[in-house]
Amino acid sequence: MILKYKELEVFYSVEGTGNAIVLLHGFLENSTMWKDIVKELSIKNKVVCIDLLGHGKTSCQGYIHTMEDMAVVVKEVLRELRLRKVIIIGHSMGGYVGLAFAEKYPENLKGLCLLNSTSQADSEERKELRLRAIQMAQTNYKALVSMSITNLFALETRNQFSKEIEILKEEALQIPVQGYIAATHGMRERTNRENVLFSIQKKLLIAGENDPILPFESVRKEALKTKTPLQILPNGHMSHIETKEELITVLKNFVK
Repeated sequence: MILKYKELEVFYSVEGTGNAIVLLHGFLENSTMWKDIVKELSIKNKVVCIDLLGHGKTSCQGYIHTMEDMAVVVKEVLRELRLRKVIIIGHSMGGYVGLAFAEKYPENLKGLCLLNSTSQADSEERKELRLRAIQMAQTNYKALVSMSITNLFALETRNQFSKEIEILKEEALQIPVQGYIAATHGMRERTNRENVLFSIQKKLLIAGENDPILPFESVRKEALKTKTPLQILPNGHMSHIETKEELITVLKNFVK
């Protein structure tokens, strides 16, 4: 389905009936990343998947997509569907958007799961890496996307999921350079939202023990500091592919 919002076209899908669950994809992904998870969660729930700004079938909004901008888009989709309270499950960047939504619209949030994501802001080193990526996007986008996708997987799983990696690269290359740059600026500028995570009652952190993007130890400390339950999976940054069956079990338990 397409929602017309201002000058934007926002793509979303809805499956099932029951309690509302919103699934938010990560950077260089789109809502189809959830297809196997939707099959399971939609048996007893209404599951909404949204293509975030500049990703999938959703258009770009200027040259920076802040996490707050994306949270507003999520809110507009919920308004269209007349959904008042939802559980949000966000993968990586989708988790950042979920936290921005929780801060902006606490009355609409029933629970939040950060999947391979964090409430912490970028470190200075990470901010510098994002600037370099923006520069490379303007000159060698294909190589940048290829490297970025491969680096999301644990070293041990890259051969095992080589076919999936190639499909992800093809999908990511459909994202316009403007979308890549706008989201990268938005992630780089996001604030620390540990206080938001601390204030949420129903919450969960899911971390990959061998995540090459988010060091497991930093997520473990975050879970302790924010009093958030932590589920550890033996994988990299792509839990929905690397340990799909275990993840589905964890998510089913979380949304009960």
